[in-house]
Amino acid sequence: MSDEKKDLGDKAEEAFDKAKEAAKETAEEAKEAAGDFKEEAKKTADEFSEGLKSAGGENKKILAGILAIVVGWLGVHKFILGYNKEGIILLSISIIGIILSCVVIGAFLLWIPGLIGLIEGIIYLTKSDEEFYNTYQVGKKPWF
Repeated sequence: MSDEKKDLGDKAEEAFDKAKEAAKETAEEAKEAAGDFKEEAKKTADEFSEGLKSAGGENKKILAGILAIVVGWLGVHKFILGYNKEGIILLSISIIGIILSCVVIGAFLLWIPGLIGLIEGIIYLTKSDEEFYNTYQVGKKPWF
């Protein structure tokens, strides 16, 4: 029986050694994968930082925010940010509101784009430069 126990003990030791080696290999592979992920993340962060730094002339946060508050009902802030379709929508609602201003409905049509402009202007001015750039210039989020 002692021979059987020795065989079982030897087999257990071999299995343990194999498991230990497999764990080492897996750990090394995980370290390599983590290193690759780290390099990719750093590269992406560097690209983002470069894009943000080079966006000095492109970041129109203050201009768009002030125009949205002052003349947002005309949709000028949308044209500044490059959202032509949305700017035309606001402008056309305003023009229709002016035409229909002798009727009560025209007043409501003038309030809608004005309120949208006020809200968007406040949102633009309260966001950080980085958040504004990511949301409205990179992400192209047209409304609010």
